[in-house]
Amino acid sequence: MADTLLAILLVTTSAKEANLVYQWPANPESLPRLSRPYPENTSDLRLRAQINESEYAWKRTQSVRDRSTSLTRSSSHPPSGRNSPTQDLDSTSAKDEYNALFGYSSSFLAGLLCPQRSMCHQKCELLVDDLAFVGHPVCDDADGEWHFKPESPARGREERSPGSDVETSPVLQQKAPSKSTWLQTFNFVIVLDLPHPSSSTSGNYLKYIEIVYEQIVFTMTAVLFQEQVLHNFVEEECDKLGSLKDSCMAKGEPFSNFMTQALEVSSIAPAMKTLYEAVKLSSMAYVAINNIPLELQLPPFLDRILYTEDDDLHQPEDEEWQSWGPEMAFGWKLPALAPWKSLLLLDDSLNLRTPHIDGNDHNLIEGLVRFMEIASITLSLADMGTLLDWDLETQLFPTVRWLVQHRRAKVVDIVHTGLKTLFILPPKLPAPISQLSEEFEREFAQQPVSSLPEILSAISTSSGTQFFDVVVQSKALIPSYQSVISWMLQRDLLVTLHLRVRIVATKELKLRVKHRIENARAKKANRSLSKLSQEADTDSSSPIAPGMMWLSLSPKAAHAYSRRRLSPESERGQVEADDPEELEEEQEQEWDSGWDANDDDLTSSIIKDPSRATPLQRQWLSAMSEGKDAHIAKRFDHINQYFDGKRTDDEILYRAEISRKQLRQLLHHYDEYLQTFLHPS
Repeated sequence: MADTLLAILLVTTSAKEANLVYQWPANPESLPRLSRPYPENTSDLRLRAQINESEYAWKRTQSVRDRSTSLTRSSSHPPSGRNSPTQDLDSTSAKDEYNALFGYSSSFLAGLLCPQRSMCHQKCELLVDDLAFVGHPVCDDADGEWHFKPESPARGREERSPGSDVETSPVLQQKAPSKSTWLQTFNFVIVLDLPHPSSSTSGNYLKYIEIVYEQIVFTMTAVLFQEQVLHNFVEEECDKLGSLKDSCMAKGEPFSNFMTQALEVSSIAPAMKTLYEAVKLSSMAYVAINNIPLELQLPPFLDRILYTEDDDLHQPEDEEWQSWGPEMAFGWKLPALAPWKSLLLLDDSLNLRTPHIDGNDHNLIEGLVRFMEIASITLSLADMGTLLDWDLETQLFPTVRWLVQHRRAKVVDIVHTGLKTLFILPPKLPAPISQLSEEFEREFAQQPVSSLPEILSAISTSSGTQFFDVVVQSKALIPSYQSVISWMLQRDLLVTLHLRVRIVATKELKLRVKHRIENARAKKANRSLSKLSQEADTDSSSPIAPGMMWLSLSPKAAHAYSRRRLSPESERGQVEADDPEELEEEQEQEWDSGWDANDDDLTSSIIKDPSRATPLQRQWLSAMSEGKDAHIAKRFDHINQYFDGKRTDDEILYRAEISRKQLRQLLHHYDEYLQTFLHPS
């Protein structure tokens, strides 16, 4: 939203007029657009002077003064009819900073954004040329008093009152409604710059507006509405701002003076300014409405959905990603919330500024101090849960979600206590190296560490080498460089490399298993022929010559014939006597039933998914353990399901419940059948 946010408005209506009470910034403007790109080489001043700016700048089809004729409104939100566009535009100069915005008179725009009472208490979208106005107008009752609105079962998310969630509180129900003298309607509005159709996707933009509405507009409106009902707060704030504006206009002061002074006399004005600046910086906005603290933000990668056809900002469907919950599933690009991950605190202050939170969040805050005391990037989330005696799903993960959502922590990979972790640099640094170096020098001026450019250079030229060997090189410096790593991880200057493993069925292994299967089949065929011959020799009633009978039958038919010739009693005895033989037969049938067309290839190949290995692939896996110690073979049989090239070494250690030393030992014993590689997490 840093790319599209143009302004934040507060508009009101009374029985006499509609009014734009306050806006931020003072003079919002849409970003210039090009109808065609500039020539690539514009460094030549003579060439630059020849460029006619009007040929390149995109112009609206209508003049500023005629913009009212291009208004479009959703069919569910008709104009209020309070003002006449023609009269309003004729009586107001577009150059008058006090009474005009985006080429419209302030009162005219306010009238459009404050619809009739029947259209209030629901989402409102107003599209005007390249502008989108997103709000949630609320109003008083017919008797002129402000009341909380009960949630109607028939109403959905789009049509509800911000105060409906608050009304259920017994404490608030005892409060008498506020006595308003003139305020009938108000609307807290976000103004967005609609991207050019050629650079965005309409479907994603609708989702974009919906997130802006849910996270910013509705939340702010809910608190303002609550305080208006309880304390007549919005009306009193508007009175202050209106009186100040009239005074500044009477004195002939510039509009900028009014904007500056408003920040001192009103609490709504600085909240709007803070919110605007935070959204522009893609950071958290800490605001207060009538002493109620709020933390407002948008997903950090929200802007990217405007410029991609693929809806790739949703978290995957894997269980680890779904643990973040639906409110953080879009536009966050979070790593998996998994037990083998770790947590990096971005704000380790124990004096946390708690936002306006509900009862469920209060339960999380109680254990937050203890959690922050033990949280470390050298511990996994599972380890932290064990130390706190917390359940992962019901206690630890909700706490992590709360910290990440409020930007006080980020999920990272575990860092080895001895800094033997492998790092590479990100494809693009988040800021210029000069700026990062200055920040690094201020932070670590008194520490015995290398400069940031030296550290980055060492990492970039020694890919795949442990951080300790590349940078630290002394155990005495480990504590200092632990702080350095935390500082770099906070700024996304490091990417962790993880070991991943695949299983390779070699040509020699496949041939060995193939020969073993063929030998087993030959033995089985010989046994069948022997049985059949013996039966034929003793079956005098057979019309076929005993010595030649087996030649006329296929192996399967001969086997069925011998089965039929046995009585039930003798058949049971024969099966019991031939259990080992029957077992080999079942194994042979299993090999045949699970044979894959690709399994006929006797060249080396990767077993893509060992957890779903075919019967023949299971024979390959079993043959890999021939000649190995029993406990090593048993461990391999237990954890080879995780050798699919997708799971990191940290995940393997957690799921298999083994140590890193045991994993290294296993990789050594099965080296000829394993393909290991390093890949970013």
